[in-house]
Amino acid sequence: MKRKNKLPENIKDNVRLALAEDLGTGDLTAALIPETARASASVVVREDAVLCGTAWFDEVFRQLDSAINIKWMAADADEIRKDQVICHLQGPARSLLSGERTALNYLQTLSGTATTTHKHVALLAGLKTKLLDTRKTLPGLRAAQKYAVACGGGVNHRMGLYDAILIKENHIISAGGIAEAIKQAKNADVPVEIEVEFLHELEEVLNNGVDHILLDNFNLAKLIKAVAINKGRATLEASGNIDMDSLRSVAETGVDYISMGALTKNICAIDFSMRFNMETPGA
Repeated sequence: MKRKNKLPENIKDNVRLALAEDLGTGDLTAALIPETARASASVVVREDAVLCGTAWFDEVFRQLDSAINIKWMAADADEIRKDQVICHLQGPARSLLSGERTALNYLQTLSGTATTTHKHVALLAGLKTKLLDTRKTLPGLRAAQKYAVACGGGVNHRMGLYDAILIKENHIISAGGIAEAIKQAKNADVPVEIEVEFLHELEEVLNNGVDHILLDNFNLAKLIKAVAINKGRATLEASGNIDMDSLRSVAETGVDYISMGALTKNICAIDFSMRFNMETPGA
């Protein structure tokens, strides 16, 4: 059974801002169409992909015109194929035209994120390692892109700076060292993770009882040593300079997680198009 991922709570706000950005004081081109004109339309995907963004698509037309009806032929997280019709729309032509680009922008971007993630996850088949996202997301669309990562089979890391602690090099320097940084972090009732760049730092962190450790820019040899040193005491996450060519090799070292900013920042938009048919009055 396919897992149903939880939708973000800020979809309405996302769409409201996107429509305001595009429509401004009004759609001058759509105003050329008779107000009473109605149309039907179909959305077609032009390449193989993993679908994501249907709730944002729906919300665009919900905010524009409640008279628009949408029937989906596929759902988020579905694998869709080139030239597949994924939905049909029907309603006032002006509103369909005004919402077309904003609605497709969500589909192309979020499906791009889901598809990119899916391709990476496929490389980890048969291994225990899970793929994590990062905070390297499009401003304003973090929750949306993290939802898309989940649709592609990835796992969400922390949402932001407020729901988990990740102690990095500059935090360690500012706090006065690894032990002091960990001591302060343990006072907070949130998950704590610390980044290490060297094997001797890993030993120190393990001695201070941290449950999740980020191995930053470790090569394969160092990752293998880190897993051996760890002996299952903490959860290990590898990150830094990992791509599709090296992903499986990194996972085969035995790390629990691999985090990749590429899932949300190096995406390629999926090609969707919307085709209209005008309806004859009284037909």
